[in-house]
Amino acid sequence: MTSQATGYLAKTPLILGMMRLLDHPELHTPKTLAAWIESQLERGLDVFDHADIYGDGECERLFGKALAAYPGLRDKIRIITKTDIVLAHQDTSQWQTKHYRAEAEHVSGAINRALGRLRVEQVDTFLIHRPDPLMEAEPVARALEDAVSAGKIRHIGVSNFRPEQWRWLQKNTDLPLACNQTELSLAHAEPLFDGTHEAQLSDRLRWLAWSPLGGGKLAGHLPGNLLATARAQTGLSETALAMAWIHQIPGKPIPVLGSMNEERIRAALEGCRSELPRPLWFALLEAVRGRRVP
Repeated sequence: MTSQATGYLAKTPLILGMMRLLDHPELHTPKTLAAWIESQLERGLDVFDHADIYGDGECERLFGKALAAYPGLRDKIRIITKTDIVLAHQDTSQWQTKHYRAEAEHVSGAINRALGRLRVEQVDTFLIHRPDPLMEAEPVARALEDAVSAGKIRHIGVSNFRPEQWRWLQKNTDLPLACNQTELSLAHAEPLFDGTHEAQLSDRLRWLAWSPLGGGKLAGHLPGNLLATARAQTGLSETALAMAWIHQIPGKPIPVLGSMNEERIRAALEGCRSELPRPLWFALLEAVRGRRVP
């Protein structure tokens, strides 16, 4: 049984990442951001991905101001957010070092702070952002369970976890882990070959694929003749081809698109609704990896 059987985000083709919201000053007023959100809803895109470190919380605050100004949007959208990364400039200790805080008290406080910034009573999914080698799984699990019981979050999940890392957290709670948000793209396909993909399917975690375009690394990796032939056969742009490639993987990983560019979103959505010929899927993989399939 695949992770899709859980029903988690079953009809969601694409998640919109808010990490770069500060790079779009034209969207920094409640009116313009609310209009942008509404335009995405018209496309059928209603899931928005946040984290407490995005803009040091300012991305959530801007989003929350738009929701407060236009409260009718709140019931139309679903929000994912995350915690446990403390960036070096956020560290108030003498060490000034990046570190992780998957601690029960920090997680509980982060949930409350996120709700305050977003100006909502509940977020759809709350993730532990990175595996923390100092995490005590049982108290963290209790903190997440308490937040679910209080109606502050609907689902719990993880991000960037390896199988034994998420399994240790899962062992300490009766709540199902809904997802693992981790890197996947044509330029980063290793999880398809090291057992991670099968572990997620086996444990029924939906794969939320961040950096689905390879952080821009795809440009120049695809030979011009292959790209031209693929575009002629499918009618898809490079962005759409990369998204279609991900969407074809069993379990239907959901790309988390970091770009807020309208043309990029349109192309990504087209790719998520397309299917590639199987030989082309492997031809794209071989071209980017620079070696043939064994």
